[in-house]
Amino acid sequence: MRRRIIVVGSGVIGSAIAYELSSNPQLEITLIDENDNPGSGATGAALGVLMGIISLKTKGRAWTLREASVRRYHQLIPELEELTGLSIPHNKDGTVKLLLDQEEITKYEKLAQLRASQGYSLQLWDIEKLRQNCPELDISATDTKGAVYSPYDWQVSPTPLTKALVKGASVKGVQCILGKRVIALRLNKSGVCEGVELEGHSLSADYVILATGLGTTPLVKPLGVDIRIEPVLGQALLLKYDKWSHPEGFNPVISGDDIHIAPLGDGQFWLGATVEFPSGQESEPTPSPDLLQQLYQRATEFYPNLKQATIMLSWTGQRPHPQGKPAPVIEKLSSHPNVILATGHYRNGILLAPATAQTVRQMIEAEI
Repeated sequence: MRRRIIVVGSGVIGSAIAYELSSNPQLEITLIDENDNPGSGATGAALGVLMGIISLKTKGRAWTLREASVRRYHQLIPELEELTGLSIPHNKDGTVKLLLDQEEITKYEKLAQLRASQGYSLQLWDIEKLRQNCPELDISATDTKGAVYSPYDWQVSPTPLTKALVKGASVKGVQCILGKRVIALRLNKSGVCEGVELEGHSLSADYVILATGLGTTPLVKPLGVDIRIEPVLGQALLLKYDKWSHPEGFNPVISGDDIHIAPLGDGQFWLGATVEFPSGQESEPTPSPDLLQQLYQRATEFYPNLKQATIMLSWTGQRPHPQGKPAPVIEKLSSHPNVILATGHYRNGILLAPATAQTVRQMIEAEI
């Protein structure tokens, strides 16, 4: 008998879980979201920069999730494109991280040795190599001392990725119910979760997976579970600058001082992102024009020619940040073990989506 799985949330996390689970013929999967446009929430506001190998995380869950995700992405993107016929824009030129002091250089020299032992290349660039590969960078104005380059860390456009995951899941037999809101988890008289309540009807399930980001807290609170996910706002810009100079065939993501520039082709770039927590009695942070201006100003210190760029679009998104728990939250509810949380990924939702999906699959398959 097939086990019935309901995945709530069609952002990149929920969609990745539904797609991953669809490979198991023992599972009957339903993906539900109140939004009929997958990937338009926190997912759609993300830059999709996959900083896994270049991350300073070296052990424990923080590293294993990153490594598993980055490795999976190299297979997942072409796999989805072939299965669905959809194009998933992505940049395979890797990521360059600017190093601003000797302490950073020392850290990455050690990290490069460790990554080499793990089978990954991290290249330390001196100033001359950096000038050759990133000619737009004003090295003197920013006290940049060098850089580290990770060819394995790609960038992917989050919304097309999510739409491909949903379509791929559907092709593989997942029932997708979009535009319908889950208003509560359905409990029997003994308090056991038996499915979900939607507006007007209910659905039964053996497992319910909540990939609901900021919507997690109101769904689990009636179960007596206190998991608080707070919104952390981010602002970003879409820029267009047709004269951006880069070596032929090499246009990587460039990151420095927590500023990311992601080339999209055709002279367009994503620039992001601010990090804005709620203040005082705010339940949600209010976008700060000053912080967005500071982001842009700092970016133009690194890359003066961006002052000539046209700002095509600015947007905001809210990252789900768990309070009192490390991000992300991937666990069963102890009081309701057939309810699995896959939420609170904060700034790493796109990066960690494949590994989150693999983890959830392992949790379910261990019991069937």
